[in-house]
Amino acid sequence: MKSQWECFLENLAVWEGSFTTFSPQGELLKDTPSRLTLEGYNNNQNARLTLQMEGERDIVLEFSPQGIGGIMFFENGAFSQGPIYFSRFSLFGGEFGLIHENNRSRLVQIFDSNSRISKITVIREHKAGTNKKERPLLRVDDLLGKWEGEAIIIYPDLRLPDNYTTKMQLQLDGSGRLIQELSFGNRTISSSATVKGSVLHFDKDPENQVNVLLLPGGSSATFPVEAQSGKPIFLESGWLIEPNLRQRLIRSYNEKGEWVSLTLVTERKV
Repeated sequence: MKSQWECFLENLAVWEGSFTTFSPQGELLKDTPSRLTLEGYNNNQNARLTLQMEGERDIVLEFSPQGIGGIMFFENGAFSQGPIYFSRFSLFGGEFGLIHENNRSRLVQIFDSNSRISKITVIREHKAGTNKKERPLLRVDDLLGKWEGEAIIIYPDLRLPDNYTTKMQLQLDGSGRLIQELSFGNRTISSSATVKGSVLHFDKDPENQVNVLLLPGGSSATFPVEAQSGKPIFLESGWLIEPNLRQRLIRSYNEKGEWVSLTLVTERKV
């Protein structure tokens, strides 16, 4: 197994792209070109991140193996960072990073002081000097069908990862409602959602409603309509890499508000 630092180093590159911010309803708010340089030095025992955005002051951050707490990485470089605890009295959200060949798809979810999502930023990046691969706005039709894959679960306490097989089936019923059946190891969950433009609204449990926002670049963001104390919470970022290949990152909190796991799902349409 790679160390967390070695997994972090999978992201070393100059990444060109843009930060595109949307409202929770999918309204485009802002689009800003970006260039992010993540370089190692001191024989890769340290790293420096420089983020340049049009019209903004440069951001420079330093990293070391002892200084990446709050972030967890998978062996392919995928990662997530966010608060260790959820509290209604503090800011909440998360960043998710998925990587495939010369491309990255990052997504940031930010909640307001009322524990409701306030904005979502999609960051589409490619390595400098490589061809930019355009992926269109994700549509419901892109997700319909049967998907099979594997989930890798890693934990903040660095215990050994768990692996599970996954199956997901998505279909529309006669009324246009989205029906989802998800199998995760030995557990199966059925749910359904209304489809309104780019928003999928899962409302089967009135006290724990979840939205999925379909976004450009094949991305999607999953979040609770309202994050609530005393109930488990999960945030998810999805990326349709190819028509038959998708990855998802899931950041899970328990009923005590503790961050308990990070899951990477890689699935193919069958």
